[in-house]
Amino acid sequence: MGLGWKHIIPILLFGFWSNYSFSQNPPIPEINSEDLTERLLPVQDEDLDYESIYEALFQLYQNPIDINKANAETLQATYLLTPIQIHELITYRNKFGPFLSLYELQAVPEFDQKTIEAILPFIQIGSSRKSNEPFWQRVREEENTYLLFRSRRVWETRKGFTPPDTSSNGALSSRYLGDPNDLYLRWRIQHIRDFSIGITLDKDAGEEFTWDPKTARYGANFFSFHFTRYQVGNWKTISIGDYKASFGQGLVFGAGYSLGKGAETVPTVRKSSVGILPYTAALEFGFFRGAAATYSGKNWEATLITSYAPRDGRASESLDSLEQNSDLISSFNQSGLHRTVSELSTKNQFRELSLGGNFQVNLTPQITGGINFLHTGFNHPWIRDPKPYNQFEFKGQSNQIGSTYFNANWKNFFLFGETAISKSKGTGTILGFISSLSKQVDISFLWRNYDKNFHTFYGNGFAESTRPINEKGTYLGLEIRPISKWKINLYYDYFSFPWLKYRVFAPSDGHEWLARLTYKPYKTLSAYIQIRNERKARNLPDSGEPSQTYKTAIISKTNGIFNLDFQVSKQLYLRSRVLWSNVDFHNSQSHGFMILQDVKFGMNRWRITGRYALFDTDDYDSRIYTFENNVLWTFSIPAFSGQGQRFYLIGQYDLGKKTTLYLRFARTTYTDRDKISSGLQEIDGPHQTESSFLIRYFLNR
Repeated sequence: MGLGWKHIIPILLFGFWSNYSFSQNPPIPEINSEDLTERLLPVQDEDLDYESIYEALFQLYQNPIDINKANAETLQATYLLTPIQIHELITYRNKFGPFLSLYELQAVPEFDQKTIEAILPFIQIGSSRKSNEPFWQRVREEENTYLLFRSRRVWETRKGFTPPDTSSNGALSSRYLGDPNDLYLRWRIQHIRDFSIGITLDKDAGEEFTWDPKTARYGANFFSFHFTRYQVGNWKTISIGDYKASFGQGLVFGAGYSLGKGAETVPTVRKSSVGILPYTAALEFGFFRGAAATYSGKNWEATLITSYAPRDGRASESLDSLEQNSDLISSFNQSGLHRTVSELSTKNQFRELSLGGNFQVNLTPQITGGINFLHTGFNHPWIRDPKPYNQFEFKGQSNQIGSTYFNANWKNFFLFGETAISKSKGTGTILGFISSLSKQVDISFLWRNYDKNFHTFYGNGFAESTRPINEKGTYLGLEIRPISKWKINLYYDYFSFPWLKYRVFAPSDGHEWLARLTYKPYKTLSAYIQIRNERKARNLPDSGEPSQTYKTAIISKTNGIFNLDFQVSKQLYLRSRVLWSNVDFHNSQSHGFMILQDVKFGMNRWRITGRYALFDTDDYDSRIYTFENNVLWTFSIPAFSGQGQRFYLIGQYDLGKKTTLYLRFARTTYTDRDKISSGLQEIDGPHQTESSFLIRYFLNR
């Protein structure tokens, strides 16, 4: 097929897009960020903060890739294409040359209209960068320049905001220093694959808004800045300020997140080497602060990482009077909260120096290899409070970790692996593959082995635990499309823990499986049912008997979801969902149930989103997690336990091209209690009311 046919293909395929007006590229559909994020995120069964994962996905999907330059590694990072689709796209491009139009994707084998519509928001042809204009002129004229302000609060009075009590010795009880408002401000200017500049300010509820250099508070409690340039000569990336890094399978540089096990059972087990990324989240840990740069050669890339960042932590005095440094780090505070005098005393107490880098080489068009190294040092030794389960955890003043990794693409197979060793001589290894066995079946396999003394501070390798340490496991995932309109997702994961864990005072093992059946008879209607089961060990409750102290038993958790989505019209969308849980532990069972209804309605400049839900669980173990819609770029997966009801209403209004307003009102009412939460978070009453307000203003539109 000659070049002439390249120009004719988009016209011949125009009939498939008859509802669109013809242009070089089809209209880009709106990103359904809620559905996409919920599908890709790990299954929720712990009270984890998923903001870093959400922010990473948001950054990925806000920067469309050039399909004429993207390799298999870059395409796989979208998690939207199967191995056979990636193979066919690259084969087509190598055979016929660069794409001239996104319409041409219809000529690629294995690309149907559903696939193309799904990836359109995340791809482009060429770059829209105005390379002939000076850099600062491009910055001044950039349309994607905005200010975003968000305010949130709980309207009931928590105990932490009440007047302090006086104890018998005259001391005042602890209370929050600030007001109940949660404030967030972001200024951002970015152009795809050209530059990104941003400032983030954040004040949590209960924190004091004040100017106090002694406690490193300058108005807001958290301040973040980044300046990142792309493609400056041979410099692929130059970043100053706050940033993160992702190379290999994340054993050394994990970019602060790992998708792991979720409803997408095949693509998410593999991480991609996306390199240096600006840090834009409001979490106060898990990022570098300094400078980083990536230099590209003909078939290689070299990255240098430098960081010197303050870290929150609690200090204790050394018992050794001869110790030159009398202060020790007993614990790090990763909550980022500084609401009380005690919490504030942990702010910026220590300094962390990070020096490292990456070297990556394309051995062939199909094989990539690389090495990582990272030195992390603290200005004081870190000595944990000794417990039986943590005696192999890191202790000391510095850690070094290095790794080597590979990625290989062979036909429909993506093979990957990384092995790392830390200063303690503990090792961590990941080995796996993703493949399309046929047009109907995709498979993923991953094996991992993390020693009990493997120490990585910025690693986020695939794991059952929250960190890659003291774990062995094997994961198998399948996606089957037996006939049109039906899809089956399955995974099975076996894991073992050679040493003790928190709340598990014995070596143990367990397994987890998930099955999801999806039926989509029409573009506007879809339904799925999902069941997940997990079995692993846990300490028995403290009965007061010494013989029971270190005994464990198996806890089995089963969660189910039935979901129905119906796009009634362009304006009206409905979602109905039933969730249930069952927990079996030490000869006792508990159950949970939740039913909810979502409604979305929009016309012209405004949109309304609402939910009403009822829940009933026997205890906290049988709690139910569910994804909630929120104001723009705000993430929420709350847990519900006990009995009660939940509703929220979100309004969105576009004042014009420049300004969009969001308002959210939510309320949870319990029928089984007259107090909510405990400690300083306690609310004297059976209900909790929350509100959020957000405004986004584009400066150059």
